[in-house]
Amino acid sequence: MGEGGSGTFESIRDWVTEHKMRSVACLWASGIAGSIAYNWSQPNMKTSVKIIHARLHAQAFTLVALVGGAAVECYERNQSETARAK
Repeated sequence: MGEGGSGTFESIRDWVTEHKMRSVACLWASGIAGSIAYNWSQPNMKTSVKIIHARLHAQAFTLVALVGGAAVECYERNQSETARAK
């Protein structure tokens, strides 16, 4: 279990590293879709409020994804500097 999980994590990390903006866009799209689905289950809200809430949730997801992308970038730079120093 330990070896297979590590390989999967590495392959996901590699994909995210190569496709940073696509990762952010996918997170945004899934965030807004999930938020719309959740808000549509609330019967006592106006449609305009549901859409506004979905947009706000998607913006929060996007900010989290951008911070995560920045963290991955910093980690990669740190790793490459460490490898060059050796």
